[in-house]
Amino acid sequence: MIIENLKFTGALSIKINGEVVQETHNMVVDNGKAWVAARMKETGRPNQMSHMALGSGTTDALAGQAALVTQIEEKEALTTAGGTVNANVTTYECTFPEGTSTGTIYEAGIFNGTTSTSTMLARTKFDIVTKGANDKMTITWKITIS
Repeated sequence: MIIENLKFTGALSIKINGEVVQETHNMVVDNGKAWVAARMKETGRPNQMSHMALGSGTTDALAGQAALVTQIEEKEALTTAGGTVNANVTTYECTFPEGTSTGTIYEAGIFNGTTSTSTMLARTKFDIVTKGANDKMTITWKITIS
């Protein structure tokens, strides 16, 4: 009998003005897993992941979530659309410039567009991070399939 346990795991690093302020794990949500499966199909593939959003929601990540609990501002374009792939790890990076997405931040998500119907690949809830108006925040997010 062959048994395979395919797992999706993720981790992210949050920097403010170039200094790491937090490192944490995430949850690849059900819609994200379905998106990965659909990308393996030759035709009808959904759009690649292209944006990241921040939020102030404090609810823990759950598999059935399709959006952030309380998104602040608009989704920001990823530094490299679609991410970069190295073996079984896809890395997404996004910079939130000065003057955007400021305030108290507890959550982040990766999406394949800017609309409310965009598919969320992954969501994380982390300890409080405060982004001031003069701060630049960069999130580097790695999704590993093992």
